[in-house]
Amino acid sequence: MRISSFLIPTAAFAGAAGLSLVVAGFAATALENNSEIVVRRTLDEAGFSWAEVVADGLRVELSGEAPDEAKRFAAISKVGTVVDAARIIDLMEITPSKGIAPPRFSTEILRNDAGISIIGLIPSASDHSALVRKLSAIRGNPEVTDFVETADYPMPKGWNDAMAYALKALALLPRTKISVEAGVVRITAIADSPEAKEKLETDLNRMLPPTVHVTLDIAAPRPVISPFTLRYVLGPDGGRFDACSAESEESRLRILQAAQDAGLRRQSDCTIGLGVPSASWSRAVESGLKALTELGQGSITFSNGEVTLVAAQGTAQGVFDHVVGELESALPQVFVLHAVLPEPEEKNPDLTPEFTATLSPEGQVQLRGRLSDNAQRRTVDSYAKARFGSGSVYLATRNAPDLPGVWPIRVLAALDALAQLERGSVTVTPELVAVRGMSHQENASAEIARMLSDKLGEAEDYELDITYEAPPEPEDQLMAPALCEAELAAIQRADKIAFEPGSATVAADSARVIDKIAKLLQQCGEIPLEIQGHTDSQGREEMNLNLSQARAQSVLNALRARRILTGSFVAKGYGEDNPIASNSTEDGREANRRIEFRLIESELPDAEDAEDEGDSGTDETAETAPAQAEPEEDTDGQ
Repeated sequence: MRISSFLIPTAAFAGAAGLSLVVAGFAATALENNSEIVVRRTLDEAGFSWAEVVADGLRVELSGEAPDEAKRFAAISKVGTVVDAARIIDLMEITPSKGIAPPRFSTEILRNDAGISIIGLIPSASDHSALVRKLSAIRGNPEVTDFVETADYPMPKGWNDAMAYALKALALLPRTKISVEAGVVRITAIADSPEAKEKLETDLNRMLPPTVHVTLDIAAPRPVISPFTLRYVLGPDGGRFDACSAESEESRLRILQAAQDAGLRRQSDCTIGLGVPSASWSRAVESGLKALTELGQGSITFSNGEVTLVAAQGTAQGVFDHVVGELESALPQVFVLHAVLPEPEEKNPDLTPEFTATLSPEGQVQLRGRLSDNAQRRTVDSYAKARFGSGSVYLATRNAPDLPGVWPIRVLAALDALAQLERGSVTVTPELVAVRGMSHQENASAEIARMLSDKLGEAEDYELDITYEAPPEPEDQLMAPALCEAELAAIQRADKIAFEPGSATVAADSARVIDKIAKLLQQCGEIPLEIQGHTDSQGREEMNLNLSQARAQSVLNALRARRILTGSFVAKGYGEDNPIASNSTEDGREANRRIEFRLIESELPDAEDAEDEGDSGTDETAETAPAQAEPEEDTDGQ
């Protein structure tokens, strides 16, 4: 049977069509795979690893979650460089925005002699104007330069406590920089001495609330000593320092060792400071002390580069000349030596002019002896009244026209020295200025030696015999309110005020805590203080409020029973309104059952009243955090 001529072309055509479909399928698959590989590689190289690629025929579908609109557009543009943009199908999504993040609140407060400046960003809710008022009310009423901006965002946790602590610290530190963030305070300050630094660190740590972290960097730089002075006196009973300065610890040790070799009999020390006239200071002092030892008695004074060696009266001229010659050769080049060998005393003491001034413990000053003329008499009288008070000076001098030309300078320098004593006397003669008395300042002898060396000049001799007595403690010295509040908090952190279960009666075991609080409040005076009672949330709200009021009143009554002046105290119950922890746990409920002591800020004295308090500058208007007690757990949950 012959195949129809019509079927043959038809079969051939169908075969060709099928083959074309197969080839087209393979070609489309190859195109899709190739497009997908190229686009994937391009996206990875561009860092768009979050994008997914699917090729569907000529279509290139992009999916995935772009971080933002800009990244989505950048991915589309990048793919458009390797395939036709018309083939790109965008199925990408954008990561939902979390909203605008709140700013980082922080301030920086600078305080120096020129005033206070504050710069930074604070929450609007923290009351910008009140902050400026508190800064202006710090002791001394400093000028406040305000560069603070506010932002209306929620106040971060710990911001109020950190700012309140910063204000307290600022009142104690006249030269400081304080940085404040939520719950964090950084303090950089300068103290006058290592002792002052230690006291500041102690006070600042005692006032620190538990919710604030503080970083302290308080420096006590070396003082500038001008003139740079050292004075050593060697007598029959040994030697002593009237003043001693050194530029380093090594120099101090060398000088003290040289003094031991020169007969030092008292325990002494040298002030380490800046202003030394030469790097060879200790070597020069060693040479001077060695020379004084060879003389046997006398004094040697270093005032910057000037050295004055005074031999004892009666020293042999030959010995004096030999020692002076050796010392001149031994001293480094910057030092200039002035050597004095006193003349023998006059047989008739009436021929030796003298001026004396005495200062009584009551502050009365008597001036006697000789002055040049009436003009000098008026000058000395006016100068003494300016230093000691117009009603405290009694002048009984007589004129002597043949006095030395430097007599007025020596008299006025002697009065300056007398003004640094609590009681004592000064005597001026042509050869000597003698100062004797008592001071409440430990380094008074060194300060007077520096002053006399500076004012009397080279080759002038003086003698110091000054004793130190610690100043009496003020009987009415009171603790600053802010520090008092901090001490109350410290007592309660160490112990607890507990009550009998379900009542407002203070537990017997808490009597000692009340005793400690009463003893502290005796040092605080009549400060405006609110004794607050707080409970947890268990029980009816009205019952909790009444219980908290009764417990606060019980504490107030216990203080009255201990003879504490409580006229400025109030007791107030807050019930469950101010929790400091979660009431969903037992530990949280126990923390909420508490007594707090809080200063009533609106009743604190202003800055002018604070000047009369007699207490060092604590900012008594600063915002304060409550002093919290953590009572023993009551069996009834309240």
